[in-house]
Amino acid sequence: MSPATGLVGSPSEVKGYEAVVERAEKRELVATLNVQFKTTGSVVVAKYAGLTVANMTALRGKVRAAGGTVKVAKNRLAKLALVGTELEHMADLFKGPTVILSAKDPVAAPKVASEFAKANDKFVILGGGLGKQSLDAAGVKALADLPSLDELRAKLAGIINQPAQKLASVIAAPGGGLARVIKAHADKDQAA
Repeated sequence: MSPATGLVGSPSEVKGYEAVVERAEKRELVATLNVQFKTTGSVVVAKYAGLTVANMTALRGKVRAAGGTVKVAKNRLAKLALVGTELEHMADLFKGPTVILSAKDPVAAPKVASEFAKANDKFVILGGGLGKQSLDAAGVKALADLPSLDELRAKLAGIINQPAQKLASVIAAPGGGLARVIKAHADKDQAA
């Protein structure tokens, strides 16, 4: 029995088993990333070398709160996961230690990445993708400056609701005016 794995067998058999498990985990990661790349609104790729565990935990929390995910994967596996997606053009961004931020809301991941980069000089945005559109670091920052989908929905609801409020006040105004005129006549008649 191998003390490291708890498996019965010779060291070479255990190594073979570990290699099979490792390959299966890599295939699963590539498949997961591929699905993520196909269903995401936007992706940001950044260098993270030099960030502390606390920094990475904070980044993950901020991205999760914005409805996104953070993945650290080997560049070779990330490039394999890009194959067959609209984001295949991003393969050149995966050089050195990189982190992948993604979210269904096209603005969420760039917004969190830009804010995090301002506070952490070791977090460097390399670029990203928005569907078939390739983004450089400036493009990611420009996308981050746009309002999120929720903000746009709120503005649109306000614009739609505003004419209804004006219409209600216009309709109510003549009735209120008429009531004031009748009250004034009634007060005048009582005084006389």
